[in-house]
Amino acid sequence: MKINYGYIKVLFLLVLVGFLYAFSAERNKNRVINEPKVEFTGTNNLFLTHNNVSKLLIQNPKGLHNKHKDIIDLNELESALSSNPMVKNAEVYMSVNGMLTAEIEQKRPIARVHTNASYYVDDEGSFMPLSDNYSARVPLVTGKVYKTKLETIYRIAKTIDEDDFLKQHVIEIIQAENQDISLRLRKFDFVVHLGSLNKLKKKINNFKAFYKKAINDKTINTYSSVNLRFDNQVICTKK
Repeated sequence: MKINYGYIKVLFLLVLVGFLYAFSAERNKNRVINEPKVEFTGTNNLFLTHNNVSKLLIQNPKGLHNKHKDIIDLNELESALSSNPMVKNAEVYMSVNGMLTAEIEQKRPIARVHTNASYYVDDEGSFMPLSDNYSARVPLVTGKVYKTKLETIYRIAKTIDEDDFLKQHVIEIIQAENQDISLRLRKFDFVVHLGSLNKLKKKINNFKAFYKKAINDKTINTYSSVNLRFDNQVICTKK
């Protein structure tokens, strides 16, 4: 009987490929996780460091270091990272060779509260702790401020953050007990009294018009306060 060596070669190759695949799969399955790769998106200002994130991953409740890749719960790692008050969003994924990567989007602060406690208010109105690694240049918030009632502070801070003129000039937000708002400026020592944030856009426009006129008239340094509480009026107090 004639032996068909062609079929034998094909069968041998199929067995060899199957063996190599099984060997590779088993080896990959048993690969352990060592140091994860950390990438930050959206900002160059690192309130968290790569080392901070690595520790969060390694010190999560079930651990991470030297575990087999097949028993790593990526959703659990994402939850552990997202629970950090400096993290806005976290994505964790693993490559075929077992490299664990965490992509971190940090929160972005728009104001810094400095009363009986110190912390940031982020661009979504949430609490954000201070960082030992980086200090953001944002308006300081003083007066009567409560961590559980940040709505008014968030609204005025967001308005300042989104307005080039205000962002350039405002350095302090002062909140009274009744949540009326006043502002201090970078270059001038008068206080701008906004009162409530009703008709805020109109009040800001009135202040911009006053500012432009006072600069042109060279009277900007003669005032101790500028009151914008009333409609269609800018009431100034001389020094």
